Amino acid sequence: MTDPYKEIVNGCEFRMIYVEGGAFEMGSPGSDREAFSDEKPQHRVNVSDFYIGKYPVTQALWKAVMGGKNPSNFKDDDRPVEQVSWNDAQGFIKRLNELTDATRPQGHLYRLPTEAEWEYAARGGKYHAEGYKYAGSDRLKDVGWFGENSGNETHPVGQKRPNQLDIFDMNGNVLEWCEDDWHNNYNDAPNDGSAWIDHPDRGLRRVHRGGSWTYAVLFCRVAIRNYNAPINENNNIGFRLALSPQ
Repeated sequence: MTDPYKEIVNGCEFRMIYVEGGAFEMGSPGSDREAFSDEKPQHRVNVSDFYIGKYPVTQALWKAVMGGKNPSNFKDDDRPVEQVSWNDAQGFIKRLNELTDATRPQGHLYRLPTEAEWEYAARGGKYHAEGYKYAGSDRLKDVGWFGENSGNETHPVGQKRPNQLDIFDMNGNVLEWCEDDWHNNYNDAPNDGSAWIDHPDRGLRRVHRGGSWTYAVLFCRVAIRNYNAPINENNNIGFRLALSPQ
């Protein structure tokens, strides 16, 4: 299964993009003067094959899965859902897996992407040789909605240019929750693309990536990292799905 994958839930269609696994340099090099310390050290990561949402989860999909409830501030079926916490996203994913038990690929489950998967996909996966600053371009206005062009609101998904993998809205519009716990730098980070989770007790901060409609260009770079509490809801935070064998 390597083609884009389509799923329909309660009449709402969404698409997942196949991301072929490979190795990449995660984070920012020490020579990057724009980079923050939490983006370092740059390190090589080997990522396995997975699927990632073509778009962030939309309000239409959220309602189809969660029974018509829409927490978003900027209401529009085609805009990304927002005002959802990390915990809310996990609840959505649990319900989505229940609803698609008979239709999704056997042995696969929906989940949040790991931070490494998110960055690998944003950079274009195996097609990342260009080394773009943003997902698919060195000009943020071509690929994302941010503080200078958003008009102080989210926008319908898919209106900007996609990256090399045909994935939209990876930078700007809404921040996207990842599975990982927050760490202040990449020292001791896993190199296999897995989520970096503190066991046995998870911390009080979860990673989100990508910048948002409120952010300046510096804070929408493909390597930028940020975090929030797993209970936090904000009108610039949403999420994107991943799908892989379990």
